[in-house]
Amino acid sequence: MDPSGIIAEAIGRERERAGLSLSALAKKASLAKSTLSQLEAGKGNPSIETLWAIATALEVPFSFLFENAPPQSRLIRAGDGEALSSEVSDYTAFLLSACPPNARRDLYRTTLRAGSVREADPHPKGTIEHAWVGSGRVRIGPRGAQEDLGANDYYAYPGDVPHTYEALSDTAVVLLVMESPR
Repeated sequence: MDPSGIIAEAIGRERERAGLSLSALAKKASLAKSTLSQLEAGKGNPSIETLWAIATALEVPFSFLFENAPPQSRLIRAGDGEALSSEVSDYTAFLLSACPPNARRDLYRTTLRAGSVREADPHPKGTIEHAWVGSGRVRIGPRGAQEDLGANDYYAYPGDVPHTYEALSDTAVVLLVMESPR
């Protein structure tokens, strides 16, 4: 499903969960009913402010508007992804991954140096690892499905299978997020 479809589905789902009509949500979010209707239909290109207003009016975390069943693996190269831009400042955000319900996440800043491969045993069933490369180049992921990543690349993959981390440059810094079921 494309990002507009995910947002449309999430707005409709959360609006129904909150027991709000289209008109009531539009009023609560200070939006035109036609704007909200278009977004729920998967049309339009909402700004980050519009999406924040909707999330606030629905009293849900912003990331709920991007909830969708994630694929087993997801690779986002630097410069790719759905940009959410501000209408009032030079600010762009890329949501790489929203934390699903009933999960927990731990963040790690890791430093890898060339010359050795870190072989990781499987984590508990259902664990997903999210890797974002801050600097350098790495080869990372499940054995047989590793990806070569550069600065600002993102890769999500199953962490409940054997996986590896390897620096392809002298040094690499990676933000690693371990997401596991509660």
